[in-house]
Amino acid sequence: MFVRLLILFTVVPLIELALLIKLGNLIGLWPTIFIVIATGVLGAALARSQGTRTVGAIRAELAQGRAPTESLINGLLILVGGVVLLTPGLLTDLLGFSLLIPFTRDWFKKELRGRLRKYAERNSASATIIIR
Repeated sequence: MFVRLLILFTVVPLIELALLIKLGNLIGLWPTIFIVIATGVLGAALARSQGTRTVGAIRAELAQGRAPTESLINGLLILVGGVVLLTPGLLTDLLGFSLLIPFTRDWFKKELRGRLRKYAERNSASATIIIR
């Protein structure tokens, strides 16, 4: 876990910085700044609309007496996508937008479900009860 966090908080920002410098050298400083700001604004708007839609779906499922598991997973991924889009960078923007677009979010949902299932199987307690 420590190694993953180390990579997340040191290596990823360094890669992001290098990509932004390369892009700045390629197209100029102001267009690069505009791209960073525009993706943040567009991402916030998309996260808000997707989040509002997901909250409505959760409410509708609860009103029908169903567990909103699919909508909750969507909500979690939309939240992560929105937060990731707030960090400046090209890779994080790509990840954030892919979490906000329903078509690409489906792949992440499948991966998350598989990981949660494996985690639950590994960490679940089981017992045998013998009744005499």
